[in-house]
Amino acid sequence: MSQQSSSSSVMKAVLVKQPGGVDQLCIGETERPEPKANELLVKIHSFALNRMDIIQREGRYPVPPQASPILGVEMAGVVVETGLEAKRFKVGDKVFGLMYGGAYAQYATIDEGSALPLGNLSMELGSSLLECWYTAYQAVHLIGKLQKGDDILIHAASGGVGTAAIQLAKLAGARRIFVTASSTEKLEYCRKLGATHPINYREQSFKDVVLEETGGRGVDVICDYLLASYFADNIASLAVDGRMSLQGTMGGLVCENVNLAPLLFKRLRIEGSALRSRSLDYQRSLAAVFCENVLPHIESGDLCWHISRVFDWEDIADAHRLVESNKFTGKIVVRVTDSNKR
Repeated sequence: MSQQSSSSSVMKAVLVKQPGGVDQLCIGETERPEPKANELLVKIHSFALNRMDIIQREGRYPVPPQASPILGVEMAGVVVETGLEAKRFKVGDKVFGLMYGGAYAQYATIDEGSALPLGNLSMELGSSLLECWYTAYQAVHLIGKLQKGDDILIHAASGGVGTAAIQLAKLAGARRIFVTASSTEKLEYCRKLGATHPINYREQSFKDVVLEETGGRGVDVICDYLLASYFADNIASLAVDGRMSLQGTMGGLVCENVNLAPLLFKRLRIEGSALRSRSLDYQRSLAAVFCENVLPHIESGDLCWHISRVFDWEDIADAHRLVESNKFTGKIVVRVTDSNKR
């Protein structure tokens, strides 16, 4: 029999009245989820924002069929109920985790195999880690297969995924870490994390810098989030047998007049990945790898993480505006508080 702390079937959540702008967000009442046999019910302390939340709010994100209609994929909180087959955690345990949706709420369910013990991390830190670090680990290691002495190029490097990728590349012993960002301040932040070759894409051609610094060889790995607008220059920037992971579409979907011959002659490997659409087994295995290879370095302070700002969930519209502005580094976190606001 599952363990339960409250019989209430109603909770508060951030709801989207209809697809559109930030004015469509409100705090309202909805049905509280019930944990399945392998799940935990977590009372949420805080959740983090991701760009997919903006796209989903606008009605343009292909939400997985198993996902809650409520926004948000990462959170931290306290277990208040366990499913019949859930054995790793008990009521009262502090956990954090990545799920398919539902984090913008007072309560959410999460697969027990996807939940991680909070340990000595703060709730805010735990809630902000996994979407970025999982995505970065996948891009750098599972797809990019970065080896010691390799060169890597990381786009959109001052954001959450980018800053995680920089540190993973440094930890793996990358020789040169090229990064792109839009301002001197963002590039200096990246340099402090381990970037060796910061590039202001508004002032320089990253392709020209990469080819000059590598003697025309190119880089072994590229982590890209722009897709169409960078595709041709990315291909030109890759070395023979280079690997590129595509993690986003910020630069558009359609490439015109792109020479694809280098894909063949340089034996390039290009793989796209959307973490949220991955199977539960894949996400469980990624959680296990993260716990073994990355989390100890975060807990020890060897890997840094920056929370740009923490909002109260009453100010969720302002939090979304900040994400849309792109005027931040690291992550944005929202605390769930006991509010009577609707």
